[in-house]
Amino acid sequence: MSSTLTHAAPLPRERAAAPPGARPYWNPYAVGCLLGLVLLLTYALTGRGLGATAAFAAVSAWLLALVSPAHVEANLVHARYWNEGAPLLSWTVFLLVGSAIGAFVSGWQGRRLAFTVERGPNVSDSTRLLLAFAGGFIAAFGAKIAKGCTSGQALTGGAMLNVGSLVFMLAVFASAYALAYFVRKEWL
Repeated sequence: MSSTLTHAAPLPRERAAAPPGARPYWNPYAVGCLLGLVLLLTYALTGRGLGATAAFAAVSAWLLALVSPAHVEANLVHARYWNEGAPLLSWTVFLLVGSAIGAFVSGWQGRRLAFTVERGPNVSDSTRLLLAFAGGFIAAFGAKIAKGCTSGQALTGGAMLNVGSLVFMLAVFASAYALAYFVRKEWL
């Protein structure tokens, strides 16, 4: 009796493999516990939780002040982040810079630094970047409406069992599951 092996047709574009010599990812449960400890330490040192929206607002206030400082001081929204003429001295700006540095160090330590566009086999790089930009814009707009980004809402609000934050995160997950069916061809 002879047997023949059948091979599946190769995908149009294989998923990007880890770079040679890349270290394995950290355990997500251990990292989650570490993030919880960072949140606790942030509360202990600053009296506030984590969040990045204020950092972007402070940078926006600073950029606008380069053109029109009087407008920044007179505008109720921008004035909140003006920080007496030094918006870049907001601790959240340092939190944001530290996050970027931490991401770089993590990629370097894990030997995973590379300029790539993560995408599925059925979507082009330009479409993927356009979708990412559109999603980022919607998330930023939503963060402004919700008065906090997912970090502030989920981590800080969730840690305080804030009902609004818990409802927000349930809505995020429900929306993601509802949308996943319609964008699955972008990844599969």
